[in-house]
Amino acid sequence: MNDVSAMPLVLLVEDQPLLLLEAEDILKQQHFQVISAVNGNEGLSELDRDATRFSAVITDVRLGEGPDGWDLARRARELVPTMPVIYVTADSADEWAANGVPESVLIAKPFVPAQLVTALATLLNQQTFFHSTDTTSPPDQ
Repeated sequence: MNDVSAMPLVLLVEDQPLLLLEAEDILKQQHFQVISAVNGNEGLSELDRDATRFSAVITDVRLGEGPDGWDLARRARELVPTMPVIYVTADSADEWAANGVPESVLIAKPFVPAQLVTALATLLNQQTFFHSTDTTSPPDQ
């Protein structure tokens, strides 16, 4: 697959450099394009620039100073209500029910690459399925 424009674009937000690089590598090996942000403010800037270019958002929950992953995902869903969201966290899983956006996935750190790839593929496939079977829109006239 050499056509870069056909590769889904993922926003990856992680404040730990080694984990960011590892996740980037995992995604690129699976033929995803990645735009990375090292904190919540950078992630929000990327979303506000043009959220529709992203196929999904993968974010750590704790991102240091500024907006956290919960804030980032809520903003993504304000801009694109069907945006697939994956949270990655070492210590915030118990907050997911209260703070996570609906139909998101949470992966606990440490994780194996297959967990991230499977979660992303599942959300993207669900999104494609629901868009292709959406009968709530009136037909073109």
